[in-house]
Amino acid sequence: MSDTHAQTVAFVRDTMTEQREPPLSQSGAYKWMRENLLSTPLNVILTLVSIWLIYSILSHVMPWAVFGIWDADSLSECRTIRDELYGADANVACWAVISERWQQLLFGFYPPEHYWRPVLAFVLFLVAISPVLFSSLPRKLLAFSIVAPFILFWLIWGGTIWGPICVALGFVIGWAIIHYAGPHIGALGSVILAIVVPLLYWFVLAGPLDDLLASILPIGLEQVQSKQMGGFMLAMIIGISGIALSLPLGIVLALGRQSDLFLINKCSVIFIEVIRGVPLIVWLFTASLLLNYFLPPGTNFDLMLRVIIMVTLFSSAYIAEVVRGGLAALHKGQYEAADALGLDYWKSMRLVILPQALKISIPGIVNTFIGLFKDTTLVVFIGLLDPIGLSNAIRASTEWNGIYWELFVFIGLCFFIFCFSMGRYSLFLEKKLRREHR
Repeated sequence: MSDTHAQTVAFVRDTMTEQREPPLSQSGAYKWMRENLLSTPLNVILTLVSIWLIYSILSHVMPWAVFGIWDADSLSECRTIRDELYGADANVACWAVISERWQQLLFGFYPPEHYWRPVLAFVLFLVAISPVLFSSLPRKLLAFSIVAPFILFWLIWGGTIWGPICVALGFVIGWAIIHYAGPHIGALGSVILAIVVPLLYWFVLAGPLDDLLASILPIGLEQVQSKQMGGFMLAMIIGISGIALSLPLGIVLALGRQSDLFLINKCSVIFIEVIRGVPLIVWLFTASLLLNYFLPPGTNFDLMLRVIIMVTLFSSAYIAEVVRGGLAALHKGQYEAADALGLDYWKSMRLVILPQALKISIPGIVNTFIGLFKDTTLVVFIGLLDPIGLSNAIRASTEWNGIYWELFVFIGLCFFIFCFSMGRYSLFLEKKLRREHR
C-alpha cells in the first residue's frame, strides 16, 4: 500500500467477522409484541382490555366445553351424570347428543348400510377437484374431473348405471355439434344448436333409452330417494352443485350483459336484475310450491333438483356482476391487443380477457361461493332437513328436548371448516397469480 493511500484510508478490513444473532429487541416474539401490541400508550390499553375480554370469555366457555359429558342417552341422564361429577350448579356441555346423533347430522335419513356411498362420493369429489384447484397436478386427471359428476350422482342416488350414461351422452352430442358443425354454421349458431339439441334429447329420448338399457342389462345400486338425504350431505350436495354450475353460467351472463347484440344484452340484464332483486328464500318457495304449476300434469320433478336449479340461478346472477366488474377493470388496450393478434371473439375472451378478469374477480367470486354455501340452511323453510332442520327435529324429541348450544356449536364449527377452507384457497390462488409484484 502506498504512503498516499495509507494516509487517506483510516482502516481496511482484511478478514470477515463472524455472523451474530440479532438483538432480542429486534427479533422474535418480543419484537412482534413491542411493535403490534405495545407500540403506543393507546395500544397498551387496548391490549390489556382485549386480554381481559378474552380471559372473561374463555374462563366461562372452556370449562363448559372441556368438562362436557360425552356418554349419555338423553338430556336427563346427562344432567344426572353432571350432578354426580360436578354438582347441580355446574354448567357443562352435554356433548352426548353429538356422539349419539352425529350420523344423523351428517347423513340425514340416508340408509345406514349405504353410508359408504356418500363417503366414497366425497373422496372421489376431492380427487376430481384437485387438478382443477392445483395446476401442479397432472392435467390428465382432468379427464376424471369431467366424468366424476355422473359417477357421484350414481353413487349417491343409486339406480341403474345407464341413467348417468344417458345423461352424459347429451353433453357428448353438444360437444360434437360445436366441434363438427361450428366451422360450417358459425360459432353462435353452433352454440345455440348445442343447447337445443341436447335439451330435446334429455326430455324426449334419454328416459326411454335408460329404460331400454336397464331392461336389457340391469346394473346398478339400490335407489335412495332425495327425501332421505339431509344434514351436511344435503348442504354439500346443494352447495357444491350450485358452485360448480353457477360459475360458468355467471361468466356467460357477464359476457352477455356486455354484448353488442341487443337481444342477448337485454335478456342478460333482465335475468340478472330480476334474480338479484328478489330474496333467495322467495325463489326457494317458488321452487317448492309454484314451479309445479308450470309443468305438465303428472310431472314428478324432484324437490332437491328444483332447489339446486334455483340456487344456481340465484348465485349466477351475483357472479355475473362480480365478473363484469373484473371485465370493466381491464384497460381497453387488452381488447385491442387481442384484436391485433387476429383472435376472434371467443379466442380473445378465452386466452386474453377472461384470465385477467377472473384473476381480478377471485375475492368476489369466492365470497359469493361462501355466502351460497351458508345460504343452503334456508332450505329448512321448504321442508328439506339440512343441519338446522335436523337440529330442530333432535331438540323436539323427548330424549333431547331442551338442548340447544351443543348442536349449534357443532353445526357452526362444520360450516366454519368448509368456509374457512374456501377462504384460504382464495388467498393461495391470489398469491399464486399476483404476477405484478414479483
